[in-house]
Amino acid sequence: MGYVYALLAAILFGANGSLTKLILETDLSAPQLTLLRTLGIALSAGIALLILNPRGFRVGWRGLAIMAVLGVFGLALLQASYAAALALLPVGITLLLEYLAVLFVALVAFFVFREKVRRRLWIAIGLVLAGLALVAQIWASSLNPLGVLFGLGAAASLTIYFVIGERQVTRTSPLAVAFWTGAFATLFWAIFSGWWELEPSIFAQPTELGGSHGSFELPLWIPLIVTAIGGSFVTFLLSFTALKYLPATAAGVVASSEVLFAFLFAWIWLGETLDAVQLLGAAIVLIAIVLAQTARAAKTVVAADLALPPSTASIPIVGGST
Repeated sequence: MGYVYALLAAILFGANGSLTKLILETDLSAPQLTLLRTLGIALSAGIALLILNPRGFRVGWRGLAIMAVLGVFGLALLQASYAAALALLPVGITLLLEYLAVLFVALVAFFVFREKVRRRLWIAIGLVLAGLALVAQIWASSLNPLGVLFGLGAAASLTIYFVIGERQVTRTSPLAVAFWTGAFATLFWAIFSGWWELEPSIFAQPTELGGSHGSFELPLWIPLIVTAIGGSFVTFLLSFTALKYLPATAAGVVASSEVLFAFLFAWIWLGETLDAVQLLGAAIVLIAIVLAQTARAAKTVVAADLALPPSTASIPIVGGST
C-alpha cells in the first residue's frame, strides 16, 4: 500500500505541472497563482487540523519563527520560482531542475553537517551534470536562460526547506506544519503578489484546458481549486500516508517518478516533446536522483511541486511546485 500511495502522489504531482502551465496562460501571474495555491493549502490543512487535532495549532513562539522561515523561503519562494520556470520551460525540464534539490541536500549534509554519505553521491553529481547538459543541449542553447535560473531557484528553495525542516521541526504534526507554513507563505504573497489588481471577473474567465487536443474551456475558478487542493493538499496526504508503510528513502525514490509522469502528461496533454538526446539526458538525471536518494543515511522524502521533508521523528509534511 505504501508504494501505491507514493505512486499516486507522483502521478498527481506530474499532472499538476501541466495544469499549472495552462493556468499561467491566463491573465493570472505566477505570484498570484502562488498566493491562491498556498491559501488553498493553509485552508485545507487548517480545516483538517481543526477536525482531527485542534491542539495541533499550538507550536510555540520558537516553532512559529521556524514556520515563518519555512513558509517564506521554502514554500512561498519554491512555488513562485517553480511557476515562473514553468512559464518559460517545458514541464519535465522544470521538474528536472527542481529535483536538483536532492543533490543539494546531500551536499549540505556532507559539507555542513558532516553526515556520512555513500560514495555513490559523487557519481550521482557527475551523472546529473551530464544529463542536464544533454537535456538543455548547452551546445545549442535551446532553453530559456531565465527559465533555467528560475528552475535552479526552485531547487535552492526546496533545499532550504529540506535542511531546515528536517533538522529543526521535530515536535509537531504534519498538518500543523502544513497549515502554518501555508499561512506564512500566503501572508508573504498577500504583500507581494499584487492580488488587489485582480478583477473578480477573472475567476469566471473561460480557460483553455484542451492543450494540444483542441478547445476545452472551463471557468478559471475550477482549475484553480483543482490545483490548490487536488494538486497540492491531496498529494501531500498521499505522500504522508505512504510514509506509514515505507522507509522515507523508498518513498522518495518512488516520488522521483514524478518527473517521468510530468514528461508523460506534458506529451499527451500539451504536446511537449523531447528529442532522443534529451530523453537520454532525462533518463541519466533520473538515475542520478535515485543514486542521490540512496546515498544519504538521513531520511528525506521528495515530492517536487510541493515537497516538504519528514523529520527524524514524526512530521513528514507536504511541491511543485514546483
